[in-house]
Amino acid sequence: MNASRTARERARAELTREIKEEARRQLRASGAQGLSLRAVARELGMVSSALYRYFPSRDELLTALIIDAYDALGDRVEAADRPGAGARERWRACCSAVRDWAVGHPHEYALIYGSPVPGYQAPEATISSASRVPTALLSVVRDAWQAGDLREPPEDLAAELAGQATRTAAQVSLDLPGPVLVRAAIAWTQLFGMIGFELFGHLANTFDPADAFFAHAVERMGDFAGLPG
Repeated sequence: MNASRTARERARAELTREIKEEARRQLRASGAQGLSLRAVARELGMVSSALYRYFPSRDELLTALIIDAYDALGDRVEAADRPGAGARERWRACCSAVRDWAVGHPHEYALIYGSPVPGYQAPEATISSASRVPTALLSVVRDAWQAGDLREPPEDLAAELAGQATRTAAQVSLDLPGPVLVRAAIAWTQLFGMIGFELFGHLANTFDPADAFFAHAVERMGDFAGLPG
């Protein structure tokens, strides 16, 4: 019975992988809005009712793809980080890992950082995976702060922003002063905005190819965040 169950589990895992691979192919062809369970089932030679046993709705399939994308990006960034290295070196490595993954997986990047899918509301199940990259970037800043190497920005925050920074620091378990966290968050959002501009063609005829522009911006973002080097 155990051997039979294991075989069924392997078969289910393999078919789940095939369903998600076909769904990613549809993402590349027509975007998240065009994703259809019926179309996925048809391409795999399945009846729709059989596919619904794996993913009862389009939104559940989307959620699985979103979690996979966040985790794939998180794996890439966490593998690139070297906690024993200098803060600036770690910052460059993490930022470059985000860009490299995005360039290699533009449709998956668009799924998680592009326009929202009409009618889809991401569930709480995506939060843990989505937090991996910002946590890695903020950890670089935290470690520099704890080592006494970070230049703390000499600025006061508006009361509303200071409260948001305090709540955010508690949520991600990072003991950072509000101004430091806010500057790190500005750099983080600038990183993803810049990559989005590159991927979606907004740098055409200006800073394209964007290699030199990206490298320069990563250094200036590191300066802004107060990183040494």
